[in-house]
Amino acid sequence: MSCYKGKYHDELVANAAYIGSPGKGILAADESTGTIGKRLSSINVENVESNRRALRELLFCTPGALQYLSGVILFEETLYQKTASGKPFVEVLNEGGVLPGIKVDKGTVELPGTNGETTTQGLDGLAQRCQEYYKAGARFAKWRAVLKIGLNEPSELAIHENANGLARYAIICQQNGLVPIVEPEILVDGPHDIDRCADVTERVLAACYKALNDHHVLLEGTLLKPNMVTPGSEAKKVAPEVIAEYTVRALQRTMPAAVPAVVFLSGGQSEEEATLNLNAMNKLQVKRPWRLSFSFGRALQQSTLKSWAGKEENVGKARAAFLARCKANSEATLGTYKGGAALSEGASESLHVKDYKY
Repeated sequence: MSCYKGKYHDELVANAAYIGSPGKGILAADESTGTIGKRLSSINVENVESNRRALRELLFCTPGALQYLSGVILFEETLYQKTASGKPFVEVLNEGGVLPGIKVDKGTVELPGTNGETTTQGLDGLAQRCQEYYKAGARFAKWRAVLKIGLNEPSELAIHENANGLARYAIICQQNGLVPIVEPEILVDGPHDIDRCADVTERVLAACYKALNDHHVLLEGTLLKPNMVTPGSEAKKVAPEVIAEYTVRALQRTMPAAVPAVVFLSGGQSEEEATLNLNAMNKLQVKRPWRLSFSFGRALQQSTLKSWAGKEENVGKARAAFLARCKANSEATLGTYKGGAALSEGASESLHVKDYKY
């Protein structure tokens, strides 16, 4: 049997290509209730539904921001929420030319037989959830697998278990009309150098594409959300040009040209670092059969959160910060970012959280 040829085939291909449009990327606003609570507590704002909705409305309704986005990943609660004036967020996004997406995994659990490595849960009932999300307006999905670099990690068991989980999730999504974002995140935690990260990234991506092919996933109707290839959080930093070279080479060696776009995660880099690294990749004069774009959460929201601080009178200032980051990353997808968006508060601070969980 060849890859998926069901009723959503053409729609999946069109939507995946659209998300990879030049100059556009994804805002990851899919923080779970617990995770957004941590974000809100950092600015002394209570984690209640009205405040969660207010933050997301601040982002989605920033004048001019949606032109730089092709997709927004939502948490289940947000998919069904409305603005203060009663307009569903899904409508706001659609009118701005942005596809709504949805986080569908149920978080990580420890993988028995490993040294604290994890696998992602959520396959049970996934088809039914996808059908409901599609009805509610979602057109793509996200599932995060997490691997770590250690003395003997990632183990072959963890690599294969997570690759197969991602492949099963991907085909279930496609059967129900959602473009799957395949996200095998290799955590930045540790003292390893960039060569070690490159080696692990190549092994993990090779295993993922083997599994996606084994499960007959339509690659043209998927997107990849990987980590950038960087030194570990406790190692010496390297220039964006070095990260660009290593990252693109890892993709060239493992990622089929059939996949339309790569939407990088920021993985705890500062807002400015993530933008500069993406820009450097798009400036490289090498063969790149896929678009290189962004799917940033913290790296699109940190300075916005700080500027807002939960106060109505700060909404204008916060929206200006968000617009600046969206524009900067749009330029980075074209390799034309000149810097300068680091001036807003919080744009240059590290967003690294050890053993990061959603």
